Amino acid sequence: MRHLEVGWLVGCALSAALSASQTPAVPAGAPINVNSRYIIERVDVSGLDDRAISTRVLEQIRKLKGERFSQAAIDDLIKLIRSELHATRVTQTVLRGSQPDHVRVVLEAQSRTVRFEANVPHFVYQSKQGWSAGAEGAIQVGTSTFGVGVRSDGDELIERFAGVNARYENRRLGSNRLGFRFDFENYHQQWNQATLDAVRGPDMPGIYRNRRSLNPTLTVALAPPLTLYLGASFDSLETQYPAARNESSNALVSTLRYHRRMEDSNSNKHDLDASYNLRAAANLLGSDFVYTRHRWNLGYTLLHGRHTALIRFTSGLITGRAPLFERYVLGNSSTLRGWNKWEIDPAGGNRMVHNTVEYRYRVFEVFYDTGSIGNRGQKATVRNSLGVGLRRNVFSLAVAFPLRANRFEPMFMVGMNY
Repeated sequence: MRHLEVGWLVGCALSAALSASQTPAVPAGAPINVNSRYIIERVDVSGLDDRAISTRVLEQIRKLKGERFSQAAIDDLIKLIRSELHATRVTQTVLRGSQPDHVRVVLEAQSRTVRFEANVPHFVYQSKQGWSAGAEGAIQVGTSTFGVGVRSDGDELIERFAGVNARYENRRLGSNRLGFRFDFENYHQQWNQATLDAVRGPDMPGIYRNRRSLNPTLTVALAPPLTLYLGASFDSLETQYPAARNESSNALVSTLRYHRRMEDSNSNKHDLDASYNLRAAANLLGSDFVYTRHRWNLGYTLLHGRHTALIRFTSGLITGRAPLFERYVLGNSSTLRGWNKWEIDPAGGNRMVHNTVEYRYRVFEVFYDTGSIGNRGQKATVRNSLGVGLRRNVFSLAVAFPLRANRFEPMFMVGMNY
């Protein structure tokens, strides 16, 4: 009897083993139930344009990678996506990862079909150049955005321009890799007396009282770090000097941008941004101005805890005869801070180089600017400035000091600039 019982038990064990061997394994990528023993291999967010995902969301996703699965942490990310990206619904799926005990979290976000936004993309006061401000209202329908705004800006260019602008943007033109944008601008100009005196030379472009621009742009996401922008700029100028007439400045425009964020093993965050912009105007495009404008930008940011260090370098070169709005400017709220642009070069320059070094701790910041601007054939003059201030996200308040021997004249700046 005992032999029969042992045989029966052995038979049951063999039968169970055979059944287990014939049960198909759960394929990789199938949904699973998880607990804290699993490691998050990656987090994917679908249903949204990659370019629409905010920095805060990307930062939270990076923090989750390599950590043990926590439903509370995933819920916090879902709440952030809803608030930052205005998603009406976010569903969660957990899939097997490519390695044992690893999972992949997929979040499917659904955004509002129609959404209205109002924002102030530019608002700054500089004690030598006054106020500059812009406001915009936009309606987003799916991946398309329609925006209308007003602007009065005496900071960005050698001129003060004021008027209206409108834009249409489609972030997904049949594919996440393609986007399209069309900008319309109509501005009236005001000129500083120093600029009026400087442009009376025979080789200088004339001033204008109205500028109207049409700018179509195609965006191509070549690879995750590389983006290519291809477009054109059609500008109509109602000249005031040397003679009252209409002139055109029509150019082909292209920009290649490299942008990458990295994090090392010590939780230091590295942000690298580089770009090259080319604007080429020719008679073939019906342009009264013939010129080529080059601009190079390079920036590096290091974040370590509450410390931030950044370096930004930019340079520009113009060959040919370009209108005044294309000429380079130094000495505003973002370049050679503390200097007055109308004192440095009141008509702008066709040669420019500039470098900024900044250190920030929490909201405190200190910066050092150095740069040179001028025209071909002129001797380059290097100018320097030093400043301190407070910064919180895009809002800043600072005092900058131009470094020169003959007098001490600080400049005060406050505002926000996206």
